[in-house]
Amino acid sequence: MANKELKVTLVKSVIGRLPSHKACVRGLGLRRTHHTVTVIDTPENRGMINKAYYMLSVEEI
Repeated sequence: MANKELKVTLVKSVIGRLPSHKACVRGLGLRRTHHTVTVIDTPENRGMINKAYYMLSVEEI
């Protein structure tokens, strides 16, 4: 079975955010505002997305 993928976009700046939230955004591979990456839908990635949900836009592929 093929793994599902998620398209994650950083829509708000990480400036002034909690260090753990910045780390989650960085862990997802996002570098700057409006940068989009594709990540595999795993519990680890979902946890990072849930922690910084207010800065991200997520679509299922």
